[in-house]
Amino acid sequence: MSAKTFAANCLAIGAIAVASIATSSAGEKLNYFRADGGVSADAHALPADLNKPEALKWSAALPVGQSSPLISQGKVFVTGFDGDQKKLVTIAFDEMSGKELWRKAIQVERIEEYHPQTGTGAPATSACDGKHVYVFFGSYGLICYDLDGNVVWEHRLGPFRDEYGAGSSPILLDDKIILNQDHDVNSFVAAFDRASGKELWRTARPDAVRSYSTPVIWNHNGRNEVLVAGALELAAYDPADGQKLWWIYGLARIVIPMPMADGKRIYMASWAPGGDASSRISLEPWNEAVGKWDADKDGELSRTEIKDRNVLDRFFRMDLNQNGRLSETEWNRHAEVFRRAQNALLAIEPSRDRGQLPEEDVVWKYPRGAPYVSSPLFDGEAIWMVKDGGIVTKIEAATGKRLAEERLAGPGSYYASPVAGDGKVYFCSERGVVSILAAKGDWQILSSHDFRQRIDATPAIDGNRFFLRTETKLYCFGGGR
Repeated sequence: MSAKTFAANCLAIGAIAVASIATSSAGEKLNYFRADGGVSADAHALPADLNKPEALKWSAALPVGQSSPLISQGKVFVTGFDGDQKKLVTIAFDEMSGKELWRKAIQVERIEEYHPQTGTGAPATSACDGKHVYVFFGSYGLICYDLDGNVVWEHRLGPFRDEYGAGSSPILLDDKIILNQDHDVNSFVAAFDRASGKELWRTARPDAVRSYSTPVIWNHNGRNEVLVAGALELAAYDPADGQKLWWIYGLARIVIPMPMADGKRIYMASWAPGGDASSRISLEPWNEAVGKWDADKDGELSRTEIKDRNVLDRFFRMDLNQNGRLSETEWNRHAEVFRRAQNALLAIEPSRDRGQLPEEDVVWKYPRGAPYVSSPLFDGEAIWMVKDGGIVTKIEAATGKRLAEERLAGPGSYYASPVAGDGKVYFCSERGVVSILAAKGDWQILSSHDFRQRIDATPAIDGNRFFLRTETKLYCFGGGR
């Protein structure tokens, strides 16, 4: 899944300038998945209609993958996956011409499991500090290349216990690469040295179950914190040593979207099946389940004994020790997750620097429209969300008031997150329809274009160029004024 992400500094649409791409303490430009929050402050002359022949500047063939294009130092970096040959591929293109500059493939013996219909072995977006590009393949680990494609170091990680793979992308802060991995077991957040790949710290997340949200950097009371959104909980960690600082509950049972941070406030949207008040999934008490289904009277439940589809669909993730049976502990762990899960968009103002935040720190809550995979976009004034079915909800950030709720031309699922710049907001459906909306004023769809190819990856904007990855191609579009 592309889950996949946006960062703490929130930028502008059109003339409103709120922040900029993250920089290190040394002044380096650090670029990673949605480091600009999805809103490009320096965007100009972006295309309003991708149907016009002159809008297309170049295109290039790609292997399958869900990672987004990353632009740095005049290069576009993407990753891909050759399933037949079990190769994990990193490619660099020239930003202006689309010429392939280099391609590096790593042969592996094992690729971790991923969703058979929607997944690939290359979901994570790379990161770049202007001198090196850092790529993460869950089934292999972290790899550092220089900008000419030479391997500088590797740090092996994974595969992880999760039949949907590893979807979270690495981010950069000062001299660190920060990576969060929430899976069925052994979840963690960790930091690695950019120069050597050495692990600097690792903090276990024992209560976390599978989620795929990428971390976000937030400056809280004058110091940086790492925000990690996972099942049921948003938490902040100290980037210096990984210490868990504060946390608040109220999230969905599976979390893929990223937080949005602005000044003293954090906006967090999450949704998963069975978490809406009108259609909640729940597990019956353990004693009742055992009394009804435990045919061999061994005090546990095998797959063949269970008759509840909600349990059977989730048996793999519930069976933590993978012995083919569910124990009371395993059952109750997931029953509690289902019980506490909430689907909503939250506005949070942390009132303290340590410990669990009180419920009163949620200053407003909007219960509809939260996306499953796609991260929302905050433009400095409003929050844009798109959920499956192409339903866009626009919320006033200050108050939580709904400004608009409309449907896009592209139906189906939405995995790519919206991006914005130059007064335009771009939405991409999984079926391949890209819709361009006016960022200001009344609801206005400027154009829609059907690529007739799957789109999972979030687009990227650099100056006057719009980069889009479909299932088999990388496109570069530009405006003309």
